[in-house]
Amino acid sequence: MKNKKLNILVVLGILIAVVGTIVGIRSTLKIMQTTSKQTKLASVALAAKPIVEPIPTESPETTETPTPEPTKAPDITATPEPTEEPTSTPVGNGHIVAIDAGHQAQGNSAKEPIGPGASETKPKVASGTTGRTTGVPEYQLNLDVSLKLREELQNRGYQVVMIREDHNVDISNAERAEIANNSGAEIFLRIHANGSDDTSVKGALTMAPSSSNPYVSSIASSCQDLSQKVVDSYCAATGFKNMGVQNYDNMSGINWCKIPVTIVEMGFMTNPDDDTAMQDQDMQNRMATGIADGVDDYFGI
Repeated sequence: MKNKKLNILVVLGILIAVVGTIVGIRSTLKIMQTTSKQTKLASVALAAKPIVEPIPTESPETTETPTPEPTKAPDITATPEPTEEPTSTPVGNGHIVAIDAGHQAQGNSAKEPIGPGASETKPKVASGTTGRTTGVPEYQLNLDVSLKLREELQNRGYQVVMIREDHNVDISNAERAEIANNSGAEIFLRIHANGSDDTSVKGALTMAPSSSNPYVSSIASSCQDLSQKVVDSYCAATGFKNMGVQNYDNMSGINWCKIPVTIVEMGFMTNPDDDTAMQDQDMQNRMATGIADGVDDYFGI
């Protein structure tokens, strides 16, 4: 009897379990169907809903910084740069001048003809006189002034040929003339200083050939003109006594020339006043300026 009741209870338990399983399966199916319908409705809703493009967020407005205009380069053609003063020879004026600083440190007593074909001879070159007061030798004074004269002439646009720029040379008077002849120079300035046994004699003069000179008669007139203009301008610039133009036909340095030439005797080194004055640097500048003024006058500049 007890076994029968036990079996009944087992069967009831099994039936209850089966019924519960069936009920659980049906609940699960209903839930799945409901979820499927909701999914379909959501899909339809999404398909029907218009797609809205996201509105781009505007960047904050930035203030445009104006680009500065490039600085214009200065117009170099409008305001030309000033021309620098020349330190050497400026634009030439077309004239060439030869300068001989007379004498040299050591004289040469060997003889040479005083002119082409001449039988008369003279020493080739002497050392010159000496300052009675200053003790300065003539050859030194001559070169000092000649170098200043070169600078002055170059500053005025002349091309200058120097026969010597040193004391230790040996160039005869005839050779100096030949150098000037072959240099392309138009005139020849021979720079000297004078001397006399009479210490009271003072002043400046120039030497030129006479019109009857047998060696250079063809240029005698030009030599006279050059000599006159130089001595007048020289004395005007320095205040030296003007002793004028003196004619000499026995000067080797003149007679061998083929271009107009003058010998400038700047003053008497045997006179205390002239000697002292010619060693003053300011006076030497005036001496050079005066000679250059005479050259300008000769060329009509």
